[in-house]
Amino acid sequence: MARGINKVVLVGRLGQDPELKYTNTGTAVSTFSVATNDSYVDRSGSRVDTTEWHNVVVWGRLAEICSEYLGKGRQVYLEGSLQTRSWEDSKGNKKYRTEVKARDVVFLDGNGAKQNRQNGSRKAQAVHEPPAAFTYESSEGEPIPVEPSDGIPF
Repeated sequence: MARGINKVVLVGRLGQDPELKYTNTGTAVSTFSVATNDSYVDRSGSRVDTTEWHNVVVWGRLAEICSEYLGKGRQVYLEGSLQTRSWEDSKGNKKYRTEVKARDVVFLDGNGAKQNRQNGSRKAQAVHEPPAAFTYESSEGEPIPVEPSDGIPF
């Protein structure tokens, strides 16, 4: 029996600087949004531009690299999968959030990295580093080891 495939490929621009946090076990996690654009011609012949926003989560060393070098407006190519999390808010309502769990991030634009806010200098050129093995935390807080996929979907 064949496995399902859950693969996302995006090329877009960051909507804000990445937010870097660490889990209780010390694993880095970075979150940011990416905008992708599309356009079409409607029935009246007018061009209509659309923007779709994607919530992105990056784990491990790659999360630290994204936080250091990416900033609002930077263009990225990323590959990953969709994941939906659920939780209850303070009023007991069930909430859901669908995110792109990025495993590979390539910095595309040649503008250099985000500017150092203290002196305005630019950091090194784009960095591409696949993530090492990392862990997710289960709903009970137990670490779940995850190895990066070899890219073969079966």
